[in-house]
Amino acid sequence: MNIKNRIAAALIMAAMTLSSFASSPIVTQVPERPAGQSDMVGFAADPIDTVRVGVIGLGMRGASAVDRLIKVPGAKVVAICDIEMPRVEKSLQYFDKAGLPRAAAYGGKEDSWKELVERPDLDLIYIVTDWKNHTPMALYAMEQGKHAAIEVPAAMNLDEIWALINTSERTRRHCMMLENCVYDFFEMNTLNMAQQGLFGEVLHVEGSYIHNLEEFWPYYWNNWRMDYNREHRGDVYPTHGTGPACQLLDMHRGDRMTTLVAMDTKAVNAPAYIERTTGKAPESFANGDHTMTMIRTAEGKTLHIQHDVVNPRPYSRMYQLTGTKGFANKYPMEGYAFEPAQLANDEVPDHENLSAHGYISDAQRQALTEKYIHPIIKEVGEVAKSVGGHGGMDYIMDYRLIYCLRNGLPLDMDVYDLAEWCSLIPLSALSIENGSAPVEVPDFTRGNWQKIKGYRHAFKN
Repeated sequence: MNIKNRIAAALIMAAMTLSSFASSPIVTQVPERPAGQSDMVGFAADPIDTVRVGVIGLGMRGASAVDRLIKVPGAKVVAICDIEMPRVEKSLQYFDKAGLPRAAAYGGKEDSWKELVERPDLDLIYIVTDWKNHTPMALYAMEQGKHAAIEVPAAMNLDEIWALINTSERTRRHCMMLENCVYDFFEMNTLNMAQQGLFGEVLHVEGSYIHNLEEFWPYYWNNWRMDYNREHRGDVYPTHGTGPACQLLDMHRGDRMTTLVAMDTKAVNAPAYIERTTGKAPESFANGDHTMTMIRTAEGKTLHIQHDVVNPRPYSRMYQLTGTKGFANKYPMEGYAFEPAQLANDEVPDHENLSAHGYISDAQRQALTEKYIHPIIKEVGEVAKSVGGHGGMDYIMDYRLIYCLRNGLPLDMDVYDLAEWCSLIPLSALSIENGSAPVEVPDFTRGNWQKIKGYRHAFKN
């Protein structure tokens, strides 16, 4: 072989090697389960007749959580805490208005929350603080023998995620993320339709958090949320879109995420906002204005998740489902589409006039929703609307958490759901920072993701 041929062959081999390397996902390690621990898949704790709750964090989300929880049957808010005492006093007024004894009040110091958690008369610690404090507080709660419910995102990196999993497994305490968007009415009714087979096999789902937060930035205590976006890259707030999508795909109940790829735009509007409101441009801003993450599952399904909190776009959590027999979409317009033969005459009027090229009519959609209303919506939907909280979905979330604890049932979302949904934060950053390379998603169940077949809500007999 002459020198030119040798060089050409070497270049071809090098290109093939680089191509093979580039297509191999970045591996994320799964630590071995500590000795003596077992998984929490399908875990149910002993029933608690009255769930005694301590609430930490009384800002935008926390105060309204107190107001809702005191209205949930079987829940008793025993103690509340915030670093700023005026917030504590404001939240105590909810008890006065409801004619209930005031909860014990804690606050004024950065570690006042520990005094609350250490109380022996609490079963559940409800955490509604800034993101950086979510995991430390939940870990301490479980170590003190309490169940933990954590606002989104519950964990911001893989170390926090594995710490929550290991502590939950070791202490045998629930660790649930308070993902309210899985309880919205359209999502729950659509989930019921999917579970009844109306869409055939669900192949692709989409979700997002697209919400221009310009009017809200000033209300985040000590500017914590903007600071996090300034310092970190990736989808830092993925769970509102990811949660409903994962329930449609039976994640950890017959399927799991295996690989993701993410990319983002450059940062424009976020640093411009800082300059406009402070008079000084930031020296750097890590997070792009818009982030996209594509995910593949073990069963060959796909997810598309987006994050954008700085651009002038209408609010959207996307929520889109593509199945082999039908389609569902919530934003910007709610609608369903089906193959002509998919629906029967007893399900919708004029079923023979269906076309998968367009949405079914409003009358057909109303008839379909009435037939496939989710049992939880049917049970508590009207009460939820009257109590409020994002149209009632917040109340349903609280109601279901207390219901499952009272009846000794598996929670609607377990620690592995928390882990997988939150993992998009560090894994999307890892992909972006490596040229949008594919990244392996860890098996957070450590081999137990097929232990349960199909996602279902638990009910008492």
